[in-house]
Amino acid sequence: MTKIMVKPKKYLGQHFLTDQGIAKQIVDSLTGHGHYETLVEIGPGTGVLTRQLWEKRWKLLLVEVDRESVEYLTKHFDVQEGQLLNMDFLKINLKDHIQGPFGVIGNFPYNISSQLFFKMLEDKNNVKEVVCMLQKEVAERLASPPGSKKYGILSVLLQAFYDIEYLFSVNPESFFPPPKVDSGVIRLTRNQTAALPCDEKAFVRIVKQSFQNRRKTLRNALKPLNLPAEVSADKLLSLRAEQLSVDDFIKLTVLAGHGGNHTI
Repeated sequence: MTKIMVKPKKYLGQHFLTDQGIAKQIVDSLTGHGHYETLVEIGPGTGVLTRQLWEKRWKLLLVEVDRESVEYLTKHFDVQEGQLLNMDFLKINLKDHIQGPFGVIGNFPYNISSQLFFKMLEDKNNVKEVVCMLQKEVAERLASPPGSKKYGILSVLLQAFYDIEYLFSVNPESFFPPPKVDSGVIRLTRNQTAALPCDEKAFVRIVKQSFQNRRKTLRNALKPLNLPAEVSADKLLSLRAEQLSVDDFIKLTVLAGHGGNHTI
């Protein structure tokens, strides 16, 4: 076990991974050395993942909002200038720090995991791979296929651009302090979709509205969007949101008059 020298802060959602075996499993799940050179670690904390990455000679950019963790990492790792950012990942402009494609790894704080993915979607054509640990329920949701009760908004938006695999589960005893729920590790691999064949802002709007009332058929769930009459006649509108694939949502967006390639 790694000796913890940084006090976990509840307001930051910090649960430090202490199991070196799990850390190795997470790092070994990365596949993209040939597709990108730089790896961004979000919230390295006490450096349990960082140490494994360091040994594998990844070119690292560490982003840590907690000042105490930054001091710990600076003391224990030979970080170069600009390699360790004491910043909030949600607020940084990645293009200011990385040029070209990169991967992302981290033990994501449960309370902001969805926001982290929305942030990464903004730079989806450069984010080639993500290996991360999340609350198990969220990890399962993101990897769920259409038809599953767990399938939701972020499942669709991420699966439009990434292949998502649920890799393995992690119990609370692998952390300090132990969280109240199990965790899950997933891998996102960028697919071949450079851009959707529709207006991506409209696609996001339709996906979100569809799941707002997921028990309703889409004909009723999408009424607030005032879709054209010909859309309402389509058989997709008799289904519920969880039954539609990414391609179905794209078709719906095009039918609604939002064809063309306009990125998010």
